[in-house]
Amino acid sequence: MDRLIYTAMTGAKHILEQQATTSHNLANATTTGFRAQLDSFRAVPILGEGMPTRAFVVDATVGTDFSAGSLQNTGRELDVAIQGKGWLVVQKDDGTEAYTRHGSLKVSENGVLQTQSGLNLVGDGGPITIPPDVSIAIAKDGTVSTIPSGTKPNAVQVIGRLKMVNPPEDNLVRGDDGLFKTKDGTPADADAAVSVAGGMLEGSNVNVVESMVSMINLARQFEMQMKLLTNAESNANKASQILALS
Repeated sequence: MDRLIYTAMTGAKHILEQQATTSHNLANATTTGFRAQLDSFRAVPILGEGMPTRAFVVDATVGTDFSAGSLQNTGRELDVAIQGKGWLVVQKDDGTEAYTRHGSLKVSENGVLQTQSGLNLVGDGGPITIPPDVSIAIAKDGTVSTIPSGTKPNAVQVIGRLKMVNPPEDNLVRGDDGLFKTKDGTPADADAAVSVAGGMLEGSNVNVVESMVSMINLARQFEMQMKLLTNAESNANKASQILALS
């Protein structure tokens, strides 16, 4: 009887956690560059005295869906989208590097190229500073160029190049802030093969229909686990009645 209770109890608990993950994915279905989180179930035996006849159900995080999202044309000069594999590099508040696919950029009050959340973009030589009163162009290889206002179009000045990396996906881990980093914290080397498309943004790779179907399936699984607990309670009550009669 207790084996049924262990399995149903832990199964219901982790189904709720998986529902939270699916809800998180759905909430970010329109977030630029978002990568969906993937979960799966596994059974873990309980070790102790006697035979290991009991098992917990555990929601084991598989990782992240790194498939590319669709590209959306914005026409904005500070919007860039990674083409294929690769990441933009940003500098966190603690000075460490992190990786993102969110290519909606801005220029801060101090003229530093940043993400919309205020993190500095990392270039080949550190943060990229944009001079005032210029038009900005970002080339396919990440080169950032400026054209001073009121000058001829051929007066182009290269001020830096975005650092773009492509570390192995199995070496990446998602942080609580939604940014990715390497498991050992070592900065990834720049990869010249990574390219960007200017005037475009990459959408989320969350499949809304698939996520909604998953939510329905998880709700039915949770209901099934609760019915198992109800049946276990009913069987225990009937067993107690029989023992009382005897």
